[in-house]
Amino acid sequence: MRAVDLIIKKREGNSLSSQEIDYLIQGCARGDIPDYQMSAFLMAAFLRGLNFSETRGLTASMIKSGDVLDLTGIPGVKVDKHSTGGVGDKTTLILVPLVAAAGTVVVKMSGRALGHTGGTLDKLETIPGLRIDLSLDEVMAVAKKVGAVIAGQSAELVPADKKIYALRDVTGTVDSLSFIASSIMSKKIAGGADCIVLDVKVGSGGFLSSVEQARDLGQLMTALGKEFGRETVIVLSSMVQPLGYAVGNALEVQEVVQTLKGQGPADITELCLVLGGEMLAAAGTVETPQLGRERMRVLLEEGAGLDKLREIIIAQGGSPDFIDQPSLLPTAAKKYEVRAQESGFIQEINAREVGWVSLLLGAGRLRKEDSIDPAVGITLQKKVGDVVKVNEILAVLHINNEQNLEEAKKRLSAAFTIGPEQQPQPPLIYDVIR
Repeated sequence: MRAVDLIIKKREGNSLSSQEIDYLIQGCARGDIPDYQMSAFLMAAFLRGLNFSETRGLTASMIKSGDVLDLTGIPGVKVDKHSTGGVGDKTTLILVPLVAAAGTVVVKMSGRALGHTGGTLDKLETIPGLRIDLSLDEVMAVAKKVGAVIAGQSAELVPADKKIYALRDVTGTVDSLSFIASSIMSKKIAGGADCIVLDVKVGSGGFLSSVEQARDLGQLMTALGKEFGRETVIVLSSMVQPLGYAVGNALEVQEVVQTLKGQGPADITELCLVLGGEMLAAAGTVETPQLGRERMRVLLEEGAGLDKLREIIIAQGGSPDFIDQPSLLPTAAKKYEVRAQESGFIQEINAREVGWVSLLLGAGRLRKEDSIDPAVGITLQKKVGDVVKVNEILAVLHINNEQNLEEAKKRLSAAFTIGPEQQPQPPLIYDVIR
């Protein structure tokens, strides 16, 4: 078997067998197949498309390339949640303790920020002393002790995906539903959870612009989950404007605490109730997502999620004192206000542009090796549908240096569209695929 023959076969529009795909993927992971040949295969597959059999084979081979976590030592059904990435999306830090407080074990392997979207690990690292670099034994121990754990993804988990994604990123082959589905599902399946709930973002702040495209991706991922014996639920949610009001790591952690106290933004709260209800139903903790949602609502009102968050933080070596003393979190040195240039109604907030402004301030990274400033970010003062008067504050920039301040102010102001008529609120949930 030769890589060039398989490249030609795919270029001509023929299907590859699981064995042929495995030859390419394992060869790439080992370094036996050079990047230029793998790039040629990716472009051929991107242009010709992969059928479901090929997508399943690609997913299986990527799982096979590294470790697969065995969570059978943790009693009960284990559930995982994943988001395709958004701006102001701090739902993991709310959902994990709330779902665990309902008696369902959550083992969450999270990632870092890249580009305009935020990363859960970067938010967690603003918490004093908290450890995210847990060994598998430590993951198991924390999950057994408190019913939940949030840790960084092991470097040995699906290593082929890391190599292939890097090539996709520089060869213009990212936007393939088969590639996206196999990348996400291989990592979730290798993570060992019994049930997976995926939050697929639709809109300017995510990576998918249309509901139809997101629905196609969701259906493909649920089909893959079924193939690998995982209960998989897809929630298509809106990312046409940032979630909540805070964008930036320490700022978002503060909003997490507010939400777990029952004082959070309506959109964040609603999305967490929906996702949490699906997680509880998928795990069999409740009979229906509606009952799961009600359980989540009661736990939120009782403060059980906040209590569980304290337990998780302590179990992972951190101090929960910031919950009662927000000043213990990193705080930016200066604040600058962005004000409305006209009166009217907020008709649109470009979530992607808000994310890029946050990155300009230092809250995100363009490359994985970039460092971030945990204190900086943006707090919105207005959301879509709100009335605004000229010179009223639209948002506040939290900064530690003024290097990109003027550009940030200009771009953030332009991210708000103000018009004379009030537009209907965009839907928060487009669809649920079970």
